Amino acid sequence: MKSYWSLRLSEVVIFSLLFIYGNTYAQFSPDKTLLPGNAVGNYLFPIKPGSTSIITGTMGELRNTHFHAGLDIDTPGGIGVPVFSVQDGFISRATCTTGGYGNVLYVTHPDGNTTLYGHLEEFKGAVGDFVRGERYARKVSEIDLLFSPDQFPVSRGDVIALSGNTGGSGGPHLHFEVRNKKNEALNPLVYGFKEVKDNVAPLVFKVALKTLDSKSRINDQFGRFEFSVVRNGTNYSLPYPILASGHIGVEILAHDKMENTRFRYGINYIDMRVNDQTVFTQTIDKIDLNESRRILTVMDYKTLSTSGARYNKLYIDDGNQLDYYPGVPKKTGIVIQDQETPVQILLKDFDENVSKVNFTLKPSNPVEETMLPGALSKPWISDFFENILRLSVKTCNSGKEELVIWEKGKPTSVPYAYKGKYQSVYLLDLRQYLPDSVSTCQGSINYSFQDRIPSETSYTYYSDLLDIEFPEHSLYDTVFLAISYDSLQRRESFKIGSRQVALHQPINITVKPRNNYTVTKDLGVYRREGNSFSYVPAEWRNNRVNFTTRSFGEFVIQKDTDAPTITPLNINATSARLKIRDNLSGISYFEANINGEWLLMVYDYKTGYIKSEKLDRTKPLKGDFEFKVVDNAGNEKIYKQKIL
Repeated sequence: MKSYWSLRLSEVVIFSLLFIYGNTYAQFSPDKTLLPGNAVGNYLFPIKPGSTSIITGTMGELRNTHFHAGLDIDTPGGIGVPVFSVQDGFISRATCTTGGYGNVLYVTHPDGNTTLYGHLEEFKGAVGDFVRGERYARKVSEIDLLFSPDQFPVSRGDVIALSGNTGGSGGPHLHFEVRNKKNEALNPLVYGFKEVKDNVAPLVFKVALKTLDSKSRINDQFGRFEFSVVRNGTNYSLPYPILASGHIGVEILAHDKMENTRFRYGINYIDMRVNDQTVFTQTIDKIDLNESRRILTVMDYKTLSTSGARYNKLYIDDGNQLDYYPGVPKKTGIVIQDQETPVQILLKDFDENVSKVNFTLKPSNPVEETMLPGALSKPWISDFFENILRLSVKTCNSGKEELVIWEKGKPTSVPYAYKGKYQSVYLLDLRQYLPDSVSTCQGSINYSFQDRIPSETSYTYYSDLLDIEFPEHSLYDTVFLAISYDSLQRRESFKIGSRQVALHQPINITVKPRNNYTVTKDLGVYRREGNSFSYVPAEWRNNRVNFTTRSFGEFVIQKDTDAPTITPLNINATSARLKIRDNLSGISYFEANINGEWLLMVYDYKTGYIKSEKLDRTKPLKGDFEFKVVDNAGNEKIYKQKIL
């Protein structure tokens, strides 16, 4: 449950906090102390050292489910660019996976750091031969190997691999990380690479303001509101003051840029000042790789899930446990006083190019009647803001404005919070009411709330329809759990929670279908997103199905009876290349052999292409070739061809 500051904080407390925040300004700079000893300049750039490089992604960049942990370096010419070891050391690990970083090498150095090189096309030298031999010996496509310091020593400048596009890469590039002994990712730019040039300040697009409790208002309304900024060089502003009252949260839509590139980057250093005193500061110089998913508390997740826009919050929610905010207490924001409040946001990249955003919040007491947008297109619109359900109801000709909450058969009348000419707005605190339905002058609205799920502890929800186990730390905040059921053409659907609410850890769900099923391999659970379905591994027992998920949403039970497809592209003595795809449950596994002997196949799930990799590259493929692919529902397809 959210813990908000009281709106009755004294000015003495406010100014004391501002004084404390003001002392954090020294943190608004790159932390060069991360370097061991005098390491600046000692690391070689891993791609075409000495030549100006194009960076396609930076460390700390906001991704949908994680912080980007290193540099993405463009590889001119695409695949096959030599990758250099940045310092002396030894190859300590090699992994080959279909997703993630694809083919990866880890090199451990005398300073205690380990560098990571991801999305590689090929490992070079002895380590490449060894890994390929182990994949054949174990008859596996995916592999993860650890090495001792004396197995594969390397020197600074050795070519250890060729760049590629393997794994979850969105295009050919090298993903490069520097990790310390604590498995924290450090910013590689701290090593002073001259190949990376940045003279461009961050770009700002919008500022969002959000009411942080039901008593707060922005331009006399409750909710979250976005404002486009006006640019003048590296200075940005809102050309008019914003009316505000209560406790206000600020968010910003911005990204960094470098010259002569189309790419967008993260902003590691953000500072917000109120009345020239720092009230918020964010410094991302390193990333705890075990906590990277907490990025969902840094961004406005609801906006991310609905529009894809990554707004950086300039306040700290209760679920945010990240150590990026020196001296800033939880649930910071701006508490509006009786005077105009000037706000300045400073955004700085690693090379200390700075952009500034200025705007003013003008105090305005909450009112009961205000100017609202025109008539609603629907009789009512419901929206959720953490603990608050905002219900806008179209004005009725009868003039009746009473709203009645029904909870477990008990009615409670609620007055409007404010209204305009064409609508009335009601704010329902879900910590107080968990409605089954709401009666308005426009009719009744049914809700499917079932329970309040606390975030501080483990909790199990039980019902006749399904059970849900919420492990400790699975939630960022209290969840007001809504569940609904539907059955169309005997395909049962279970809507569990809201997609706009993020989960930190997986939850365990046991669904109790109302239909009786004969359990076969082709019967499965799928998460539905619009018209697309993604397979969810599940286990059936006694007409119940159990699965885990890290996302709320709609889950359906259905069959997949169609086998995958195989399209041969080029099969000859040099190699075997095919394309595979599955229209529902997805590819589970594949295998190939030549004259009955196992043949390594490397799969690019992004394109569906799969190709052979011979153990002995000098030996031609000749004889009976057989390839089999199986989907997650157990449907299989086999292709055979004689190679002459």
